[in-house]
Amino acid sequence: MFERILYPTDFSEVSLHALRNCIPKLFELGAKELYLLHVIDITVAELEAFELEEIYRGKLEELAEEFKGAGIKAKAEVRIGIPSLEIAEVSEEADVDLIVTPSVGENVWRQMFMGSTASNLARATKKPVLLLKYVKRADSYELAVDCSELFKRPLVALDFSECSIKIVKTLRKFEELIEGGILLHSVDYGKADELERNIEMAKRNLEKTAKGLGGEFELEVTVGTASRAIIGTALAKGATLIVIGKKGRSILKDLILGSTAERVMRDSKLPVLLVPCE
Repeated sequence: MFERILYPTDFSEVSLHALRNCIPKLFELGAKELYLLHVIDITVAELEAFELEEIYRGKLEELAEEFKGAGIKAKAEVRIGIPSLEIAEVSEEADVDLIVTPSVGENVWRQMFMGSTASNLARATKKPVLLLKYVKRADSYELAVDCSELFKRPLVALDFSECSIKIVKTLRKFEELIEGGILLHSVDYGKADELERNIEMAKRNLEKTAKGLGGEFELEVTVGTASRAIIGTALAKGATLIVIGKKGRSILKDLILGSTAERVMRDSKLPVLLVPCE
């Protein structure tokens, strides 16, 4: 299991909901240490940021005490800066295994051209990021999957590059929690007369990967747009989590064109575990 978890919070309703309702369950599954972080956005607060630092430090320490009272080792830190960059920096300094952050559906155009803290963080960090996907209901927020069930049935998207090797290594962090899963590869490349050969090759590669993993995995080879295949198959197969790799690309290309990972992050209703492949 991921032992050292970083949880950045902005003290919003959804952030506190995930902190109190999801994070404790990750510790029941085997996590060992919690790093709580609040970043005062210097681009918004400007000169007031330094006046707010002590206020937020007190609030964060109170949250840390809640977890300590429950027997969870917790540390709290407040930073001033650009949230995604500060979170990425703290994740390296603390050498965490996983960053957990809630993500709430927003306007698609805003996400594509401006970005959210969650998607900006996914680009900036070299640590795995678990996006807890929330839906806003009339008077509350709702998480698609209970956090105690998160790792039971992952859909793992593979492209058979070096990135896939890193994804498999990340899977080993929680393989004892997997009761069954889906390994998926989408053939969205090659000429029409190469399609059958590419499908057969993909099946063989998935079989090789499955042999090296514990647990029972279904193998799925799809044809067409990868992001649609990943999201659609995850829902159809009852997955509890989507695991996907994020390759290095420019922020501009990600925002305007969108990578497969970017589209899955944005459109999936299920939690997404993003594995950086740089």
